[in-house]
Amino acid sequence: MDLPVDEWKSYILQKWSLLPKSIQVTISTAETLHDLFLHSSPLLQPEDEMFLKRLSGGYLVGKDPDASLFYREKGNQKFQAKDYMGAAVLYSKGVSHSGPSSTDISLCYANRSAALFHLGQYEICLKDIVRAQTHGYPERLQPKLLLRKAECLVTLGRPQEASQTVTDLESSFAAKPTLSASQFQILQRTLCRVKVKVQEKENLPEIFPEALTKTFEGVDLREENEQIPGASSSVSLHIDPLKGRYLVATKDILPGELLVKEDAFVSVLNPGEVPLRPRGLESKWDIQVTNGDLHCHRCLRHTLAPVPCDGCSYAKYCSQECMQQAWDRYHSVECSLGALLLTLGVFCHVALRSTLLARFEDVGKVTKKLCGEMSNQGICLPESKNPVQTLKYDLGGEGDKKDKAVETPIPGCDINGKYERNYNAIFHLLPHTENHSPEHKFLCALSVSALCRQLEAAGLQAFTTDLKPTKLKAAEPPVLCAELSVWGVAMLRHMLQLQCNAQAITTIQQTGSKESLITDTRRVRLATALFPVVSLLNHSCSPNTSVSFIGTIATIRASQLIRSGQEILHCYGPHESRMGVAERRQKLRSQYFFDCDCPPCEREKQRPSAGPGRGAFRCHRCRALLQGDDVLSCSGPACMESVSRDLLVSRLQDLQRQVGAAQKHLRNGRLEVAIQLLLGCQSDAESFLSAEHSVVGEIEDALAQAYAALGDWEKSATHLQKSLQVVEVHHGPSSVEMGHELFKLAQVFFNGYTEKECIDD
Repeated sequence: MDLPVDEWKSYILQKWSLLPKSIQVTISTAETLHDLFLHSSPLLQPEDEMFLKRLSGGYLVGKDPDASLFYREKGNQKFQAKDYMGAAVLYSKGVSHSGPSSTDISLCYANRSAALFHLGQYEICLKDIVRAQTHGYPERLQPKLLLRKAECLVTLGRPQEASQTVTDLESSFAAKPTLSASQFQILQRTLCRVKVKVQEKENLPEIFPEALTKTFEGVDLREENEQIPGASSSVSLHIDPLKGRYLVATKDILPGELLVKEDAFVSVLNPGEVPLRPRGLESKWDIQVTNGDLHCHRCLRHTLAPVPCDGCSYAKYCSQECMQQAWDRYHSVECSLGALLLTLGVFCHVALRSTLLARFEDVGKVTKKLCGEMSNQGICLPESKNPVQTLKYDLGGEGDKKDKAVETPIPGCDINGKYERNYNAIFHLLPHTENHSPEHKFLCALSVSALCRQLEAAGLQAFTTDLKPTKLKAAEPPVLCAELSVWGVAMLRHMLQLQCNAQAITTIQQTGSKESLITDTRRVRLATALFPVVSLLNHSCSPNTSVSFIGTIATIRASQLIRSGQEILHCYGPHESRMGVAERRQKLRSQYFFDCDCPPCEREKQRPSAGPGRGAFRCHRCRALLQGDDVLSCSGPACMESVSRDLLVSRLQDLQRQVGAAQKHLRNGRLEVAIQLLLGCQSDAESFLSAEHSVVGEIEDALAQAYAALGDWEKSATHLQKSLQVVEVHHGPSSVEMGHELFKLAQVFFNGYTEKECIDD
């Protein structure tokens, strides 16, 4: 997903292995990104581009009228089965594949409006009715659409508009009696019902003003930092030779205080598992639902009624406004490259979009400066309250080798020390070129080169100030090649940056059946983004902040008391509550290229046996914990039991398979079968696993869900409380995971009418 598809990765790695040793050494030892790109790009041969083109051909991102008909018919089947949500998604797929101002798109919009009406989404339904009419919805079908419009307006408390729609409809009946007798009678009955509703609504006073119906979208910073836009005045920016840039509290910060509220500089929706075109002839269109079907590709807002790009079937937006903004800023260039970008991965897509969001002169100026000059720089830090650093340039000629100190701001800051939330800040994020493997750098360089070649072949000039594509004259290709070379270096830098600096935008997604009284949730990755301010936070395995997202906006709050002078810390993923110190350090070293020495890691190094019950085995005789490596011995004072670790691991794997089978029965509604399997798993787990083992918690949670589905709230609560104990051990009492479990317990108490317990929790 982040990197190119496996077939392209394997192809490039094979190409790397066949290169002469001298060329491998030249690329591996390249001192600058410019040199890396310069030596790698010419190695991309026509046959490589043809292979990549074949891979990209597996993604269907163009318009196809046959696909529109296919999805509309599939949507009709869902609609007839009263699966209105499924129908709406399929109609949306049909809309995406239809050309503008066509009968196909008007029919898909109209059908989607019917599904939205049954879902109670009346405002969106009205918008789809207007879209259907705008795109030429057949006149003979207009009465149905107008009746639906009138019903929406009545339900929304807009009786005057509904009355006018009814009047228009009656006039239409009188002027053009194109309906059959039976159709006319059905519509007349519906019309009479709507007119009664209109009259009832006209006699009711308006209860709530429109302003109170708007969604509350979050609070702003209490006082914004003058030097760090998007950050609280409670923090300040510092720099250290080892730690780099970081944020420090300037006063005591209370738990819950908002420290950062920042919109992403760039974000790209993660496509999920976008299926390739099947080789068979049964169907070349999929009905799988992905993030791209349910979220705006610009602002990431969830939408049941996306508006598609006019030029491709992949990009979808929550509104016409979002679509236009995306087109003006980057999609006019990306539109024709959709299949290629899906093949090359999200990181390559973010790299391209980052450069498209910057003016060409900025890209060229910053790239040439950093590629051409920084190799001759030495960096030292002055003792100064003003956040600047001194760069020493070798500015002299042959006879003048004296260093001249020139003050320049911290990377990302302007000359006054103000941190800039713009392309300059993004460009100065470290790519860690020296830490990436030669093979990875070669893969990134050739992927970017292939993208540049496609831009060149398409005749797109992406370096104009307004970022609008223009056709080039015949005499200009050499100039374009030079500019694309500069642009390629910038994109290569971004692609290498992303491994350490990309921020996953996540959302909470409901799982399980929508009919279930007890809902479960999981955190899913929605998009990949770059945040200039969020990127300033260093990692801790036990952070003092928590991050959440509303669309493309990240909010960071203090999760505990932070004293003045303490560093503001964020978790990059490996958390002390989720994995041991060895695993955390390995993950951080492989992805972020540093050895973590945060307090939790240092404590666990000194006490490696801390928290032994989390994933431990226990003796089946005396229930004491087992200790050892290949052979585990009972820790009980009077027990001599021992057992092979491999045997216990094999037994655990069998248990996990049984739990998985029980969960499948649970999802399919076979509750009694699921409960019997889970009770057997519970008994088996008690015989060799510690009470805090994660599988024990998984079993208890599944039993709670099964009993809740049967309406046995007391048993459900008992098992859920046992699950809570395991979650608290693994994730901590203040964790998001603990919050989710407590919310489920509150639902159980509420449905079981135990009001006191519900309120207490």
